[in-house]
Amino acid sequence: MAKFEVLKYKKMKLGGLFMAEPTMDSLLARINELAHKNKTDGLTDEETAERDHLRKQYLKLFRESFRSQVEMMQVYDKAGKEVTPEKVRQIQRDKGLRDD
Repeated sequence: MAKFEVLKYKKMKLGGLFMAEPTMDSLLARINELAHKNKTDGLTDEETAERDHLRKQYLKLFRESFRSQVEMMQVYDKAGKEVTPEKVRQIQRDKGLRDD
């Protein structure tokens, strides 16, 4: 796989080692750059493979982020009563986020 020079990396410490993980913004910037190039000049096979890989990686990060937001959410009605769906409550209990 080609090096993605455009990507900015954030460092994550994992077991004493640093791993580079692209951010959603850097992935999106490169995806958009490849989309623009595709419209003007076309893409090589390597660039098409890179684009597909970046799209999958972006969607994975998006889904993880969205899932995390939903799992942390609590919903209340106008009367102030909590109406968070039971499925979300159970996930929160499993993660130790709820005491009830």
